[in-house]
Amino acid sequence: MNANADFSGKTVLVTGGTKGIGAALASSFLAAGAEVAVCGRNEPSSLPRAGGRSAHFFSADVRDATAASSLVGEVTDRLGRLDVLVNNAGGSPDADAATVSPRFFEKIVALNLLAPFYVAQPANQVMQAQESGGVIVNIGSVSGVHPQPGTAAYSTSKAGLLMLTRALALEWSPKVRVNHVTVGLIKTEASASIYGPDGGAALSEAIPMKRMATLDDVTSACLFLASDQASYITGADLPVHGGGEVPARYLITHGQRE
Repeated sequence: MNANADFSGKTVLVTGGTKGIGAALASSFLAAGAEVAVCGRNEPSSLPRAGGRSAHFFSADVRDATAASSLVGEVTDRLGRLDVLVNNAGGSPDADAATVSPRFFEKIVALNLLAPFYVAQPANQVMQAQESGGVIVNIGSVSGVHPQPGTAAYSTSKAGLLMLTRALALEWSPKVRVNHVTVGLIKTEASASIYGPDGGAALSEAIPMKRMATLDDVTSACLFLASDQASYITGADLPVHGGGEVPARYLITHGQRE
């Protein structure tokens, strides 16, 4: 999909687009011809680049509704329009639900659920006024469907993001399409260390596709949903998780799969 997508003349905003999946998304949209805006609380030493062009950085804390609205206004004023919003900013450290503070829980929900709405609402206003409308893609997590210990706040907020996607798609069609990507275990340089000394090789055995997702797997899914090839797709959830995970009871009773 990356090689065939053409976003020339379009403007894309990727929240949390300065590192990790967000930076990969920004680079992919740049390679496809788009003008790309990324945001964060602090400007990084280097910005995503592709095809000899660089993303435009905007300083914003999207957990603040006023800042999120100003961000959309600044991007639109500077780049002339807004065609695609990718709500990518998110994450959470593990935390024990029995002892975690209410303030921690609030902050995680604010980042993973409230912030996407805070950015999507003003983005929708811009897109509704454009003849070509626009597209919003929300980056979710398999944790929102299958929670793990230590992820109560994160899983709850990601589950809410999927329902928010469906609700907004229902209300904002036909001018604005809103879709969701459920991302499973993904292998990056930064994440390799948390998957154990083997870099996640053993974990891959629990995935039907027998490998973790790559950044290209995620960016290809997002570019497809944002493209005209998906012009009749809204309110959808595209799982990018390699088939999910083989149930633990199967692995216990049958051992490693061949």
